[in-house]
Amino acid sequence: MARDYSALVRVIGRVFSNAEALMKSFRKDESNSTDNLESCKPADMKKDEKQSERSSEKTGASSAASLPGEALNEVFDACEVTVDIGAVRRVYDRLLSIDQLQGALVNALIYLTPNVELDLEYLDVYETNPDYLNIFIIVMENSNLHSPEYLEVALPQFCKAMSKLPVTALARLTKLWSKYDLPHIRRMMETFQQLITFTVVSNEYDGENLVNDDETVVAATQCLQVVFFASILGGDVDIEHNEEDEEDSDSDELTLHELLGEERLYKKGPRINPLEKELGVRPMDSIKPLIPFEDFINESLNDVIEMDKDFTFFKVNAETKFSFQTCPFILSVITKNQGLYYDNRIRMYSERRLTALFSMVQGQQPNPYLKLKVRRDHIIDDALVRLEMISMENPSDLKKQLYVEFEGEQGVDEGGVSKEFFQLVLEEIFNPDIGMFTYDNDTKLFWFNSSSLETEAQYTLIGIVLGLAIYNNCILDVHFPMVVYRKLMGKKGTYLDLSDSHPVLYQSLKGVLEYMGNVEEDMMMTFQISHTDLFGNPVIYDLKEQGDQIPVTKENRQEFVDLYADYILNKSVERQFKAFKKGFLMVTNESPLKYLFRPEEVELLICGSRKLDFEALEKTTEYDGGYSKDSQIIKDFWEVVHSFGEEQKRLFLQFTTGTDRAPVGGLGKLKMIIAKNGSDTDRLPTSHTCFNALLLPEYSSKEKLRERLLKAITYAKGFGML
Repeated sequence: MARDYSALVRVIGRVFSNAEALMKSFRKDESNSTDNLESCKPADMKKDEKQSERSSEKTGASSAASLPGEALNEVFDACEVTVDIGAVRRVYDRLLSIDQLQGALVNALIYLTPNVELDLEYLDVYETNPDYLNIFIIVMENSNLHSPEYLEVALPQFCKAMSKLPVTALARLTKLWSKYDLPHIRRMMETFQQLITFTVVSNEYDGENLVNDDETVVAATQCLQVVFFASILGGDVDIEHNEEDEEDSDSDELTLHELLGEERLYKKGPRINPLEKELGVRPMDSIKPLIPFEDFINESLNDVIEMDKDFTFFKVNAETKFSFQTCPFILSVITKNQGLYYDNRIRMYSERRLTALFSMVQGQQPNPYLKLKVRRDHIIDDALVRLEMISMENPSDLKKQLYVEFEGEQGVDEGGVSKEFFQLVLEEIFNPDIGMFTYDNDTKLFWFNSSSLETEAQYTLIGIVLGLAIYNNCILDVHFPMVVYRKLMGKKGTYLDLSDSHPVLYQSLKGVLEYMGNVEEDMMMTFQISHTDLFGNPVIYDLKEQGDQIPVTKENRQEFVDLYADYILNKSVERQFKAFKKGFLMVTNESPLKYLFRPEEVELLICGSRKLDFEALEKTTEYDGGYSKDSQIIKDFWEVVHSFGEEQKRLFLQFTTGTDRAPVGGLGKLKMIIAKNGSDTDRLPTSHTCFNALLLPEYSSKEKLRERLLKAITYAKGFGML
């Protein structure tokens, strides 16, 4: 016999559609809080529920969902929330198992949300009663929110209401959710993502009808931000160990930008995200979030964002228009890179306008480019002198497009010459004989040489070069550990960073921390350490005053490890790193780089991606000198290249382009050219790395092509690369 649920449907309608009633339901402290729902359930349903509660308490499962109510509430008490979350979950478990009740829950939410939105927008209800937050906590426990019947009306309205919560309320919500177990946080993330994707796919966007004006997508993105920060807070996070930022002394003189009324484009200082500020945590502080950062990127949204328009909203109409760059977690590196590109281009364009204006006033020729004229055999000295002069006289010139000229050579710089300039500078600066950096043969990474005799200007130069590469969209063959990018973004190096920068040291310090025996007697270490510098001389350093008198014990070993790491990653290279960072900031300090990108994404911008898609490369390659994609040798060539292993593919890329990584957006963004270089011969293929050009003789057979190509790429360093 079918059960009659009409009484329960009415109660759901009464409680779930009324802000006042819902806010007062499921209270921890009042024993009768759920009675109004309990009393209308069919009797046998109540009995089942009591039994199921008891059985779940018996099993004592560890996930928060099945914890007995008491323990669960203790976990959440820290957030000062008056909802009995255990009770909410038990009730939903029952309600969602009955098909006849689903419509009632959807309709209740549709009735509830417009009033809640108005309350929040016009009546400041949260300020007068912080328990108003309970409504959002209770609704989000419904694990069906991402199903189709909610996506059309109920969930969009709910998100709009939620996005009207004041930042203090959003921060409380973040802290509460950060204590949920992973399946619950993931479900909430997927619910908002589902809504964004569903809405984007169901609509057509164009220049007139921007996704930035779609209220549902905007509100759901703002709601997703709460889950994003909850995932950071709930994971491993380090809010300490920040580098002190050197404050620029602002001069009182009016800048040219201000005279031209352009200062709004170049507001000083980075943006601060209000929720981030309220929580006191930034994405950069995250060591390992609960949900990987990649899962917050919404691909369908990235496909429809018009980045030039979004950029204008970000920079100019921030008060009236929503820009997705205020929620950079949802954007892919490719999309954010476009944002950076517009920033760079507008800045370069603006610098050019100023130059033109200047020249009219002063009657001299404007120079819209950052012109570097260098001699090949004195490339470092020439670049240093020129860049040092520019950075002292007119640092904003560093933001112009780079234009390099080699003395005594004809060649218009369309990007190729700059690329060659970058390659030559890096090759020289990272040359172990100069001693600016030390090289680790196992990790294949460079680190600052703490006993380097070079002047700070050399380190500033390499910092400027990294900045210029980002500004000029050029990827560099640089091999630094991730901690270098974390330090550039303002974090200090810590013990965990040693795992990729100094793995051998990391393992031995880890051994000290995990040692089960008597640390003091067995290891006989003190707070004085010694290491040999690049020239083989021993360096003695006291981690604490009179360190040689302080033995390392089980009690102080953590301090020993932290001080050791601080010395290696921060103190010992402070002079060199400060100069390096100064150069980097000369070029990037006013750009949204720090705001939009996490350290691992900055590495992607500078060095490119390790993911190599040779199919994409084949699609975009162009041919010259009589070859076409249908030439037999070209077909053979691609068959050979596709058959290469990972290492050989990297060698091939290094040979042809000067770096073994793909630019942001993949190998398809490389404009590779394969040109005919004579008929069959025994000569090896050669390359012009600055133009990504491969010069390929027309070999008589596929086998010969393979053998010659492999030989060329394997012995390539300093050979065949022009």
